[in-house]
Formats: sequence, C-alpha cells, structure tokens
Amino acid sequence: MKSQPSFDVVIIGTGAAGLSLALRLPRRYRVALVSKGPLTESNTLYAQGGVSVVLHKDDSLASHIEDTLNTGAGLCDPEIVRFTVERAENCIRQLITQGVDFTRTEAADGSLTYHLTREGGHTHRRVIHAADSTGVAIENTLAQRVRELANVSLYEFHLALDLIPSSTFGHSQNRCVGAYVFDRTTRQVQVFRARAVVLATGGAGKVYLYTSNPDVATGDGIAMAWRAGCRVANMEFIQFHPTCLYHPQAGSFLITEAIRGEGGTLILPDGSRFMQRFDARGELASRDVVARAIDYEMKRLGADCVYLDISHRSQDFIQSHFPGVYARCLEFGIDITREAIPVVPAAHYLCGGVMTDRSGQTDLKGLYAIGEVAFTGLHGANRMASNSLLECLVFAESAGEHLQATLTDVPMPSLLPEWDETLVTDADEEIVVSHSWDELRRFMWDYVGIVRSTKRLERAKRRIDLLLQEIHEFYGHFRVTNDLIELRNLAVVANLIIRSARSRKESRGLHYILDYPQPDTRVPPKNTVLVPSTEPALP
Repeated sequence: MKSQPSFDVVIIGTGAAGLSLALRLPRRYRVALVSKGPLTESNTLYAQGGVSVVLHKDDSLASHIEDTLNTGAGLCDPEIVRFTVERAENCIRQLITQGVDFTRTEAADGSLTYHLTREGGHTHRRVIHAADSTGVAIENTLAQRVRELANVSLYEFHLALDLIPSSTFGHSQNRCVGAYVFDRTTRQVQVFRARAVVLATGGAGKVYLYTSNPDVATGDGIAMAWRAGCRVANMEFIQFHPTCLYHPQAGSFLITEAIRGEGGTLILPDGSRFMQRFDARGELASRDVVARAIDYEMKRLGADCVYLDISHRSQDFIQSHFPGVYARCLEFGIDITREAIPVVPAAHYLCGGVMTDRSGQTDLKGLYAIGEVAFTGLHGANRMASNSLLECLVFAESAGEHLQATLTDVPMPSLLPEWDETLVTDADEEIVVSHSWDELRRFMWDYVGIVRSTKRLERAKRRIDLLLQEIHEFYGHFRVTNDLIELRNLAVVANLIIRSARSRKESRGLHYILDYPQPDTRVPPKNTVLVPSTEPALP
C-alpha cells in the first residue's frame, strides 16, 4: 500500500482565503496546502481593486452594511453582512502586520494615511488598496509568510480530485476524512488523510468563454463538495466584470473598477458617453448594471468593444494610481494617459457556491469552505466591489477559530481506500477532452451569459446533459489527467448554474432573463438552493 500522509488540516487552494487560514491555525497543527500550480497562482493574484473596509471618519459600518444590502438586491443575509463588515478592520490590521504595503497618501496636516478609493455600489471611499495590484501585494506577502512556517507542507502542482466522506466505506457517522490528490508531475493519485478539509478553491470563471479569471478557476471545490453530498446555492448569480482589456494578445487582463472610481468614463466608438441612459449613478452603478449596459450597446451597434477613458486626468496621477494597468496597456501600444482603453465584459465572480455557516462549515462534518467557493449569504444576488477579498479574510479568521476550538476532539482517520485505476487505460484521443472543453465554454457564454432567456437556457440544458454523459463514459474508461479532472468539474458546475438559472422566474441582481425582466415582488425573495439527492447521478 502507498503511503498516506496525514494532517490535522488539508487546505485546498492557496489564494487569500487558504493562505490566511494557514497563518491563523495553531502552529501545533500539521497543515497541508494544496495548490494546482505555483503557490501564488490564484484569483487573488489578479485582483486589482482592493478590500472594502470602513476607515474614514465620514464613513460608518452602517453605511457599508447598507451599501452591501442594496447591491445584493434583497438576497443578502443581514446578519452575515454585519458579521463581515464588523470584522473588516481587524482583518486589514492583520494584513498590515503581515507586511502588506497598502498605498498611502498625504493628509491635510502633512501626515501619511491610507489612501481609500471608491468603486461601484459604494457611497463612500472605503476601498484600501496597493496601487492597482492589491491582489499581488496580498498574495505574495501571505505566501512569503506561509513559506516560513515549519508546520505547513506545500504541495504545489497538485490538483484535488475528490473528497473522501467516511460513509463511502461503511461508516454510519459521515465525515470528510481526506481527499484524493492528483500529482500533476508524476501523474499519480495520492490519498491525503485529514481531521478536517478546507475548500479554498476560488471560483469557476473558466466555465465561460471570456473571463477575467486565471486558468485555475475551474470550479473544483464546488464540484467536489456537490459530489460529496453538500448543498449549493445561488449559482445563477455570475458577476461579469464590465471592463476587461479588449486586445487579441491580452488574454484575460482586468481593467480595475477603481479607474471609474477616480473619474474614468465609458464611451462608445464615437466618443459619446452612455451610462447615464441606464442608471443615474453613471459609471459608478453596480457591476451588473454596467455590464448589461455595455452588452446592450455592443449588440445595438454591432461593436466589438466600448472604451474606458481616464486620459483627462494628469499623467502623473494615472501612472501613480494605476501603474499596473498603464504598463500592461502600453505593452499593446495603448497609452492610457492619451487614449481610451478598449474594454469588454467578462465572467468575473461567482456569488453562489457551497453552503456554509459563519464558521465556514458545510453540510459534511469536517469539511469547510471559505472564499469564493462558498455561499455565506454575504453577496446576495450581486457582489459589491471589493467585498470578495474581505470575505476571504473574515471567513478564514472565523474558520480558523472554529477549527482551533473543535479539532482537538477529532481523531486522525485510519488508512483510507486507495484510488482504483485497475480497470482504466491511458486515453487514446485527448482531442475529445479539448473539444468538450471548448463546446462547454462557448454554449455557456452564448446561452447562460449576461442576458438570458428561457429558450437559451433550455438549449444549454440539453447540451450539458449530453456532455455530462459523454464525460462520465470517458472518465470511467481512462486514467485521469489534469484536463479531464477540470473538464469534469466544469461540467458539474455548468449544470448547477443552468439548473439554478432555469428555476429563477424573475430578473434579480446578476440574473437577467428576457422572459421575466423584472423582480418578482409577489413573494419575498428566496435563495436558489440545490440538494444533491434531488439530482440525477453526475460524473
């Protein structure tokens, strides 16, 4: 039998949530950090804007709470919103203690204070940031601190394949006791035993053809939790960031919302502004409004993109506030101090996820979920800008507190069943996987995107049903590969998104459907909760 490394806590995912939790756990705990790629490759690394927190004297916790509730379109959990907002400042102080160098500005009395910017949905300046590369500053700082910990074992280039609930091998008391982990270098599957497993795997942007997310965002944690019997909620609420750089060589480069917060204007190809026709807040409307407005104008004009213009600000201001965006755009011959930036919307953030309580606990004992993978009730039907990194920090803290208080009573699981590859062979046609991957992302973009309809969703459901069956057959006959594992997870998540979108017969927040263009005011708004036992078998 192969060796089965054992840990007190296995953390799957190494963005702000996973790294923060590793730093908060007691040093007596043996911790494994599992990363699909290099330690720092995560959605956090690509976050530009910042973290929302009340620090200015003219701001208040009540205002932050109200703004979040208003943006969430009736589906935020008020208690979770308050819980998160009240813990924000302490989490920011912890980041500063760890060494994150947030941008400072000179106050009227000559002293230095932290610079706060304003983004969509906020009524005050409350976004603390590190220039326009906040994610880089947070991720690299936390990763450096984690590397200094003797109790943490790093497993880079490892991909979690499935969770191991104890009920699968006869235990009456069901609990998550480990995970199967695919070593991308050796292409072998290992068994990790654990007293607790934490999903910090981020979102699922790669389910769409166009996304601001890196390649690792394939919904792995949601799919694994679903297969292990956990409920998921509000999967229909996909936030499309309004402004990603439109350039054939740019890939998925995000243009930070802070540019609009500092006076950037959205213009059509003829140079005219258009946001005032859609919302009185103009460019500072919430992201769903801005994304739909851009989508409408592009379709109306047959345009490939619209433009974001900050060139009316001084060159010094632009280069000091947005050095990352300035440098990246310049690589493609776009000088943002002199010309507007071509932009398009792209899938950016998943407001739904694995259902948890305020300690990050899921339906399966011993399994936690924190960060974008989780549904906590904070975001409701639409996430307010810069509340996402805040959620990572706050729920890493609360999960850490719960693990510290309860884990000492949990025994280490005994040896677990090995991964069985006795009846499979190496795949003879990898083109099947790549073709399915492309087909999935394209029909999700076309049918389950910014604007939906009943007919489009029905088409998507027929396609995902066929694709799930094909993937199930392929998965049952061939050895797993990185691409196959991710495709399998993306297909599960796509199905959950489609099911959720079909069940909501109204437009609310990020879910806009042509057949029901208004919110349903006849009944109180409800979350869309999916339960695994009601779903036909998935791969």
